[in-house]
Amino acid sequence: MRGGAAKLFRDIYGYEYSVYAFAPGRVNLIGEHTDYNGGFVFPCALNLGIEGAARLRNDNILRFYSANFPDDGIIQVETASLRNGGWAAYPLAVISAFSAMGYNINSGADFVFRGNLPDGSGLSSSAALEVLTGLLLRELYGFSVTAQELAVFGQFAENRFIGVNCGVMDQFASAMGKKGSAVLLNSSTLSYSYAPLDSVNTALVLVNSGVKHSLASSAYNDRRRECESALADINGVKKTPSLCALGAEEFEMYKDAVKSPVCRKRAKHAVYENQRTIDAAQALKNGDLKGFGRLMNESHLSLQNDYEVSCAELDFLARSAWETTGVYGARMTGGGFGGCTVNLVKKEFAESFAVDIKQKYKEKFGTEASVYAVEPGCGAHLY
Repeated sequence: MRGGAAKLFRDIYGYEYSVYAFAPGRVNLIGEHTDYNGGFVFPCALNLGIEGAARLRNDNILRFYSANFPDDGIIQVETASLRNGGWAAYPLAVISAFSAMGYNINSGADFVFRGNLPDGSGLSSSAALEVLTGLLLRELYGFSVTAQELAVFGQFAENRFIGVNCGVMDQFASAMGKKGSAVLLNSSTLSYSYAPLDSVNTALVLVNSGVKHSLASSAYNDRRRECESALADINGVKKTPSLCALGAEEFEMYKDAVKSPVCRKRAKHAVYENQRTIDAAQALKNGDLKGFGRLMNESHLSLQNDYEVSCAELDFLARSAWETTGVYGARMTGGGFGGCTVNLVKKEFAESFAVDIKQKYKEKFGTEASVYAVEPGCGAHLY
């Protein structure tokens, strides 16, 4: 997709950009809803994402244009008033985050964005936009900010200014992704390691249910509160900094301290999902794709039954994949309530899987499911 935002910047504003960059979306292979519970996650950056071009202005005006929301036209605000209710809320939130961290946005700028991530698919278009905005700001204003800090600033922007109490996984994967690899991230310490994916013999296939979600208005924040309630109850009998600091055996010992049966189920998912993630990363490093796929399947069932963030469409896609020849494993990915499944498929079966899953979905729900063969891509970078 390289080149589109550069030309668009000239067309929209009538002059040349000075900074041009790209930030990828992400797919989480396993480790869902563990990041804000102090656990491990295992995402990879994608070769899909958002590119952006920008240039400083000589006044205090900020202008934003997105090829994905052309009907909104150019959105204009002043640096002293960083609020907008539409898609521009995300880059404005990042600007607010930089300001809150002590980085002075002392002049205006023009921005253009263009992405190929499906909206509402659960592939973290919002995180990609946040990380991309941070990278553009760093270059425009000469800020000394690391890639990891871009991720943390993006998370801060979403928590504080968007109102979604997400963990750092999405932004970290977008900022720190490595081509051909997934990243095992300890969300409590931000320590990480990479594990290569075998792209010669396996394919990573995403199936978009077409069911769009909005994390800010969904039960995402409710799940976080339920986990916090469970942690508070457990801390009454066993001091622990986070749910994912507990092993499965410890959780079974202390789970009855959690008063609410619903909160107990949420906590169970977090604890067991964390162990699944550690085991899955090791399985991948050992070349055990069957073991990795089995853990993906178990993850989906836990998200469906214990965390209750799946939906009928995602459950159908996962079950259908499990019954299809050549599929190692499949699960919903992302915050839930819609979006995509991620499927690990033997390379030679990838095309037939795509045809089969689309046909089954159309017969069941009467709508088309989009299928994407993706590759683990690089983290955010300048062009």
